[in-house]
Amino acid sequence: MKNPFQYGKIAEKEHFIDRDKDRSFLKSALFSGTNVILVSPRRWGKSSLVKQAMAELEAQESNVRVCFIDAYTITSSAEFYSVFAREVLRATSSHVESVLQTIGKFLKSVAPKVSFSPEPMSDFSLSFSIADNGQDETEVLQLPERIAQDKGLQIIVCIDEFQSLSKLSDYSRLESRMRSVWQHQQSVSYCLYGSQRHMMAQIFDSSEKPFYRFGQIYHLPKIDHQDWMRYITDRFALTGKTISTHFADKIITTVECHSWYVQQLAAAVWNFTDEQVTDDAFQQALEWCMDVNSEAYMRLCDNLSEQQIELLRAVARGEQQLSSTQVLRRYRMGTSASVTKNKRVLINMDVLALGNRQLTFLDPIFKIWFTSHF
Repeated sequence: MKNPFQYGKIAEKEHFIDRDKDRSFLKSALFSGTNVILVSPRRWGKSSLVKQAMAELEAQESNVRVCFIDAYTITSSAEFYSVFAREVLRATSSHVESVLQTIGKFLKSVAPKVSFSPEPMSDFSLSFSIADNGQDETEVLQLPERIAQDKGLQIIVCIDEFQSLSKLSDYSRLESRMRSVWQHQQSVSYCLYGSQRHMMAQIFDSSEKPFYRFGQIYHLPKIDHQDWMRYITDRFALTGKTISTHFADKIITTVECHSWYVQQLAAAVWNFTDEQVTDDAFQQALEWCMDVNSEAYMRLCDNLSEQQIELLRAVARGEQQLSSTQVLRRYRMGTSASVTKNKRVLINMDVLALGNRQLTFLDPIFKIWFTSHF
């Protein structure tokens, strides 16, 4: 029987969990023309949320068009401009002739090269020869606004892992150019989302940066505990297996409502269950989750210093006064300055998070694995 839980993919249809407030906010803000900066740790479901909300908005509003760009694999500004134009054209053109007409009308200076697959509109590639004079970049970045004005559309551009662009060698130029063009657009709104929170903060929270106050910053919360409870019990019942509220709650609390790990642990518990979930099935599932992630965890720890490992041990054991003389000696963490430095490093690596003046592990399974090994 097919496992009813899914992870590692965009959550759609029956695998998408609630998030009514988050979807409502995204649809309302972006449809109203407000740019949104969506931030959360990896694997919390940002991409799934944006896809779901935008699909609903397109179904509700006939003049809305949404394009999606994944910045994670983009390696140059030239590639970004090509991908940006290609996805805008895909979202706003229904056939080959329309694509060619739009290119001829709005992309006159960049000499685009277009190639199509044998099946009309099933796919096409688009590349440019971008001159380093500002005019070409501006023409591409203005494309969604010009199409929207020409066709009476409202266009929403969604860029996933936006912070990855900041690693490009000429990002400063790209950043300034994007902001200078996009801030004047009236028929286009942008949803820029990313998982490396310190990098997103550097881009959008600093008054010295071009994207300061570019849009509403929205920190995505975790899915509510009760929503997970309903989802888990319903998915088990759908496949003829039974899980008590005790074990459903145990799955959720063990992984602290972390979307990826709720799905992964629930899927593992389902696999180890014949008819009804037992303590043995749960324990086997938890050990399996640690095993399949252990290689990544070991690589992470291999790249940490001894003092950073000791700092993680202190956090895992619930130490509150990390810079106190007693704690520094107990865990051999060096000086209080060393603790401050290593906290910053581990937070920037998204290993630890600081909330309510307390350090916590971002990855709940890593915390369990780390505690058992260190």
